[in-house]
Amino acid sequence: MAGHDRMTVEGRRFFEQIEELKKLQVRVGIQAGAAQSDEGVDILDIAVWNEVGTDTIPARPFMRQSADGNKAAIEKMCKAQLQKVAQGETAEQALNAIGVTQKDLIRDTITKSKSWAEANAESTIKKKGSDVPLIDESHLLQSVNYVITPKGGGD
Repeated sequence: MAGHDRMTVEGRRFFEQIEELKKLQVRVGIQAGAAQSDEGVDILDIAVWNEVGTDTIPARPFMRQSADGNKAAIEKMCKAQLQKVAQGETAEQALNAIGVTQKDLIRDTITKSKSWAEANAESTIKKKGSDVPLIDESHLLQSVNYVITPKGGGD
């Protein structure tokens, strides 16, 4: 980098944080093993069954709808976080802000979506006492979270 010997302390710190951002990623969604249903089923399994559907559960793609429906807002927020890094925040602070925002967007999709292809089956409504898809004991909703990991890392 030409002229790096004359870079300010703030400039060096900015480029260090950019290098940190290149190494990290934020993973938002349901983390494996984070929670279980009352029946002992991993909430991640329940999330996948609802996201893509099964023979008996219609697809309710809350993750995809959240990402697709909020694409412009997510991009704007990510650019704002990069600007905050330029103003002195750390890569970790930026990734935490991204994680919190996207977690909230997914939770909003779960609680507010009226666009599911199919309503709950009568047997499901009777079992849980509600006709609201994806919300029973709120295990799925409460399990939406994020983690910051090295890029390419599964954990």
